[in-house]
Amino acid sequence: MTQAPGSARATRRRHDREIIALAVPAFGALVAEPLFVMADSAIVGHLGTPQLAGLGVASALLTTAVSVFVFLAYATTAAVSRRVGAKDLGSAIRQGMDGIWLALLLGVLVVAFALPAAPWLVDLFGASGTAAPYAVTYLRISALGIPAMLIVLAATGVLRGLQNTRTPLYVAVGGFLANGALNALLVYGAGLGIAGSAWGTVIAQWAMAFVYLVVVVRGARRHGASLRPDLAGIRASARAGAPLLIRTLSLRAILMIATAVAARLGDADIAAHQIVLSLWSLLSFALDAIAIAGQAIIGRYLGAEDSQGARDACRRMVHWGIASGIVLGLLVVVARPLFIPLFTSDSAVHDAALPALLVVAVVQPVCGVVYVLDGVLMGAGDGPYLAGAMIITLAVFTPAALLVPHLGGGLTALWGAMALMMVVRLLTLWLRSRSGRWIVTGASR
Repeated sequence: MTQAPGSARATRRRHDREIIALAVPAFGALVAEPLFVMADSAIVGHLGTPQLAGLGVASALLTTAVSVFVFLAYATTAAVSRRVGAKDLGSAIRQGMDGIWLALLLGVLVVAFALPAAPWLVDLFGASGTAAPYAVTYLRISALGIPAMLIVLAATGVLRGLQNTRTPLYVAVGGFLANGALNALLVYGAGLGIAGSAWGTVIAQWAMAFVYLVVVVRGARRHGASLRPDLAGIRASARAGAPLLIRTLSLRAILMIATAVAARLGDADIAAHQIVLSLWSLLSFALDAIAIAGQAIIGRYLGAEDSQGARDACRRMVHWGIASGIVLGLLVVVARPLFIPLFTSDSAVHDAALPALLVVAVVQPVCGVVYVLDGVLMGAGDGPYLAGAMIITLAVFTPAALLVPHLGGGLTALWGAMALMMVVRLLTLWLRSRSGRWIVTGASR
């Protein structure tokens, strides 16, 4: 049944208000995460190219260690928002507490592995002899902040599911400011070099985790939700997140392969890759703000058994994704000559990064749609499909990236392979969204 023009406009305006109310604060919170790495890169980059190259390898490993468990946020957002739609706040927060306990357990296990394995992991990434010591130092210290970041992920999922993206914004901004100040103080003021940058980040991360725990615990007490760990609930959270873990592992494998290929191109290329990847992360998180809104909104509509509302919201968010991608792409084209000098004065690094940034700019509209559809399907709890789609994407990207050192083209060709990866993701997600099979209503999927 076709809506009347006036009714259609009213529906679009309603969805626009919902998207803006959730996406704008989410944008600020999401941008703060890559800004942690960018602040570290800007400060460490002026210590020298080997230090920046070491940071590039260590940051990729650390980001992977945290991001493979991003299901702690995504799965929790979907589950909590469904129960919000079904008007069951007590069980929603209880499920969020299970996610937080799971986050703490996983964080301890990751640290126990990362500390002794740091030299082996850095060597696996092909870091040069000059960059490797700096990478090991940064990795071992920063690993101590991993449990804090996993707690932040789980607690953020609870608040997003409750349609609250403002609190994560405030915490993220505070964490970013503290991280920048601590990095400058410890790197230059205390003369600790790259180790100071790592310690500053760890302190900021644990401060953020503490604030989140205070907020969530207060909410749990207000709604009568238990704070104690529940083994059955923790296992249920792990099962719900398993497909998203597979999806994220595949995505992180793509980024690790890209970094490993860049490392084998030379110190200038891996340093340039770190700069480009920092901007890529910033843009990705900016676009993902609409996807975060999608997770919360879609879950709420499906929990309230409003399938048409979910379809309309999905359609409107795709429009937002396209427009945002075009705007960001144009900004990258205009700002790229000004962006690189913030991180390095090395002409070789500058020459390698400049054309790669142009590739990043061109693919942004595709990225906008990909992130939106990814968020919609996550909000619907369609994890198994997302896992399969990302495995297909990994299978296409891997040979394309590994051929770069043999066929030439340098860092620009490597980022061309990254653009191909996003096109494959677009195709798989678009097919699923068109099928309508993701629409399953009720308080649980």
